[in-house]
Amino acid sequence: MGLYGLLVGTGLCLVAFVTNPVPDPSFPWASLPASLRLPIRQPRIEHWPVTYILGIWLWILFFPALFFAGYRRFGSSRRSDSTLWLVGLPVLAMFGWTTYCRFFWPKLAPPTWNAPSYTFACWLYCSSYEVVWSNTAYAIATFGGIVALLAVRRKRGLSYGLLAFGVLSLPLGLPVLYEGYRRQRSVTD
Repeated sequence: MGLYGLLVGTGLCLVAFVTNPVPDPSFPWASLPASLRLPIRQPRIEHWPVTYILGIWLWILFFPALFFAGYRRFGSSRRSDSTLWLVGLPVLAMFGWTTYCRFFWPKLAPPTWNAPSYTFACWLYCSSYEVVWSNTAYAIATFGGIVALLAVRRKRGLSYGLLAFGVLSLPLGLPVLYEGYRRQRSVTD
């Protein structure tokens, strides 16, 4: 179902490209010529057209499904595979997006409450541009990296660390929450 959410999100973003001259003011060069756009113009919620906002937020909400799908398709019964797909890759994604948003993303003025963000800490940064929230996102990602390394080494009692990182990195942390719950349940069974 999550992969379908990503496809619907992509479709909604494409609707914004064929209706508005500048769907994302962060990237004004990413637009279609007038001859390829429909003669309809969508209303904007702050910086972005309505379908673009909905599409981006669908990507954010359903992106964790890629980790689940990768694990289901390419993972095996080894514990290290589940750690890679369900913990390691979300940690890498969080580091990557936090770095991109802090140093490379063209920031719009004023900051907005509906800025797309993959974690709550990232959302606090994107909606305020306060560096403390970006640093918090880095701290959470670092904690996740430590937990992932310990998970590969199969340390006992790690399910609580996984659950904590999963909560701190929501919605990107959904796969981590699943892995923490799965490990916690296997210890109690």
